[in-house]
Amino acid sequence: MRAAECGYREMENSSQPLSLLQIQTSRLTLTDIRILKVSLVAATYSIFIYLNCMMLVAVRSKAAFRETSRYILFAHMLFNDILHLVTSMVLYLFTIFYVEIIQALCTLLTLISANTFINEPLNLAVMSLERYVAVCFPLRHGELSTPEKTFYALVVIWVLGSANILTDILTAAVVQPSLFLLSGLCTREQLIRKSWQREKGVAFSVLYFTLVAGVLLFTYVSITLEARSASTDKTSAQKAMRTVMLHAVQLCLSLMSFLYSLFEVLLSSLPLDVFVQLRFVNYVVVLLLPRCLSPLIYGLRDQSFRPVFMYHFTCGTRSVKPAGPSGLAAE
Repeated sequence: MRAAECGYREMENSSQPLSLLQIQTSRLTLTDIRILKVSLVAATYSIFIYLNCMMLVAVRSKAAFRETSRYILFAHMLFNDILHLVTSMVLYLFTIFYVEIIQALCTLLTLISANTFINEPLNLAVMSLERYVAVCFPLRHGELSTPEKTFYALVVIWVLGSANILTDILTAAVVQPSLFLLSGLCTREQLIRKSWQREKGVAFSVLYFTLVAGVLLFTYVSITLEARSASTDKTSAQKAMRTVMLHAVQLCLSLMSFLYSLFEVLLSSLPLDVFVQLRFVNYVVVLLLPRCLSPLIYGLRDQSFRPVFMYHFTCGTRSVKPAGPSGLAAE
């Protein structure tokens, strides 16, 4: 934990191989280039946190949105991403500026960041199931997709999303209870106390994405088959198919984010100066941008939601065209 205090040059000249934790917590000189990079990342975080907040305000501003399952799920995705972006930005700045905090607080921030990280693809799966019910069981849609049942689904999302990180926290608490009282840099690597935890993390990632990909494939095929039925509203079904395909694109963006940790492990075998440069590219391209763009693309695509968002985004200077909450599938 204290290896980072040796400084960049000492670690660079060391003949001993460095662990991923030592590399992650290495203290580097804040050059002008690094300050510029930090400023760009912080500005990107701030812009998209603001946009997500405006979209959340917009979706909560109308009772029709608040009482519709698909918009409740969309609002949850926005709230989840706001939490994720805020905690990720805090952790990023703590690491860059070498801010040491008590590990109990670090664990809380890591828990929120990791939980919200997993929640997004799980939320996409539930949104696809909602569209599946709307198209394939239109007469039961009002019964199955109620706000109350949607909230139950959100509870399941948070429970599933926390399983992996809670296992790491409990393991660290059993192996080294005093860890949470120590002070140091904040990184999830601090919670890895047993070799099997890495394998467990990979297994959870594969499980999550297999589950979500299976749900998306099932709903897309089911809606496609239903669209060919003569008794189905083909326009509505085709729009739902496009929505599910959009979910698949978002899943691919989320999958890119999951590859961040794998890439970082692979890059850790490179010299420290090379690792630092490539780690920044990995962070921005693989982790930051996909998470920022996904809700924005999804929200602006909705013809009912877009004018409401523009009204709030422009502080009421742009009028809102009347539109019923036809939903994200109405595109």
